[in-house]
Amino acid sequence: MATYLGTHGSRIQNYTTDPDNPNTGEVWYNDTSNALKFQYPNTGGAWATGNNINNARIKIGGTATGGFTTAIIMGGEVPPPAAQSVDTETYNGTNWTEVNNLNTKRILSGGAGDQTAALAFGGEPNSNAAELWNGTNWTSVNSLNRSEPYGMGTGTQTSALYFGGEPFTGATESWNGTNWTEVNDLGTARRQLGGAGNAGNTAALAFGGNKPPNNPSGLTELWNGSNWTEVNDLNDGNKELGGAGTTTSALAFGGSPVPAATELWNGTNWVSQSTLNVGRSAGGGGGTASSAIYAGSNPGPQVASEEWELGYPIGAWSTGGNLNTARLGLAGVGTNTAGLAFSGEVPPTSALTESYNGTNWTEVNDMNTARTNLGAAGQVNTAALAFGGGYPPNYNLTESWNGTNWTAVNTLNSARRSGKGFGTNTSAIYCGGIISSNSALTELWNGTNWTEVNDLNVGRRDIGAAGTDNTSGLIFGGNQAPPPASVLTETWNGTNWTEVNDLNTGRLGLSGSGNITAALAFGGEAPPAPGTAVTEDWNGTNWSEVADLSVARAKTGYSSGTTNSSAFAAGGTPDGSAVSAATEEWSGSSTVTKTVSTD
Repeated sequence: MATYLGTHGSRIQNYTTDPDNPNTGEVWYNDTSNALKFQYPNTGGAWATGNNINNARIKIGGTATGGFTTAIIMGGEVPPPAAQSVDTETYNGTNWTEVNNLNTKRILSGGAGDQTAALAFGGEPNSNAAELWNGTNWTSVNSLNRSEPYGMGTGTQTSALYFGGEPFTGATESWNGTNWTEVNDLGTARRQLGGAGNAGNTAALAFGGNKPPNNPSGLTELWNGSNWTEVNDLNDGNKELGGAGTTTSALAFGGSPVPAATELWNGTNWVSQSTLNVGRSAGGGGGTASSAIYAGSNPGPQVASEEWELGYPIGAWSTGGNLNTARLGLAGVGTNTAGLAFSGEVPPTSALTESYNGTNWTEVNDMNTARTNLGAAGQVNTAALAFGGGYPPNYNLTESWNGTNWTAVNTLNSARRSGKGFGTNTSAIYCGGIISSNSALTELWNGTNWTEVNDLNVGRRDIGAAGTDNTSGLIFGGNQAPPPASVLTETWNGTNWTEVNDLNTGRLGLSGSGNITAALAFGGEAPPAPGTAVTEDWNGTNWSEVADLSVARAKTGYSSGTTNSSAFAAGGTPDGSAVSAATEEWSGSSTVTKTVSTD
């Protein structure tokens, strides 16, 4: 039998207070509270941007019993002129691939199974046709007994259920792999409902939908193989929503009139979760409660898809010490325990510099030139670079911080403001901003001089940025004019900029921290809102929405540290004019300490 000593290489230690940074799996004894304790990371669910489907559609059928990497979507309505589709696509977790078409055009069809063995049935226009997918082709099989569209399908290729539909029916049919059989009706007739039940035709969950006369509902019913029983309702009444999972662990997402809603079913109750990044309804997808996909949708038709993952490490914002002087448009570098904030607009434009130790801000020596909307680079509060800014006028000035004083060094080639930088005081990038209009210019700092290098693909101002040095980083969001609030993300490899997956929420005046594989984007202005609290985490491929700032704001002093786990947001504006002194600290992958019961 394994022992704690054998597994962890040490005995259980005694402490008078809980250790600051216990190892994962470590157990300790607290002598003060006389308790045995352990710590584990907080995790939760999050939606991340997936790759686009090949053909924009709404009202799609879909299924993915094994999670989002097993998804297949079929049919739907294509844009204009609106028409039913036979298109079929499969997803491997990275790309959508067009495969052989359905035999019958349809929208809002039921689906069961996965991309290797699926069943498509029902749908509009008033089709009772059923088709079987063997991983390569669709083959017509025995039809449903009825032809009402707007129902929901669950189960597998050989054991499925179809329930509800137009016009407000509770009819239910069971598939045994050969034939459809009418069984007992739903307790409440409805259409455009969601469903879950990956195991087969003996266990299903029906939720939401439109009930007479035309009311979105949160009703949930449980199928036990013979009868439907009403159980606890969704928190949000929705129609045209997606569903995934089983009768004991299910997910409901999207819909109308609450298009971003996500709820998790634990076998007894629905619990609200992190919302979809983009509100949508009538998409196609499925999966499990821990791995789901939602593709296409209204408003649209759209090509976008989102992936749900349960067990995502949860970070959190907490209140830090206030700046001594409230301001917006300031710059910052470092981490939430060793930060530097400088310049900005009080008003008037300021040269103030403050250093942060994780508890308090301390005023230190001022910059040589007061300015706002400037770029910055640096990983700690003892070494930083400040460049550009304005206005008026636009500046090409560069200053280097050595932990005590700012020193003027060689200037930028082009004076500009509202760009962003990343890197260190000896190896930095400055890109975007405003000269007379939005700029795509990029300049590289080698510790002595600035050199113009390859431009951004899209000129923008008020962007967010993260990166470690002048060979690796990324920028995101900004004002693209139009659109006023961009979602574009570009990565820098030392030579070129490459467009990669977009932010989920377009915004300008946002802040960032981290590196090319693990970054954080937070705050900003998302018109018409003057400030947003949205925070997104970048994993090197996709952005996922995580815990929001406590206070919505734009143009904060930002952390440009090398990780996405120790950022800060200082100052800024919540409404476009008022200035803030508030500081918030981000801790990635927060943890919970638990006491081991000795009862």
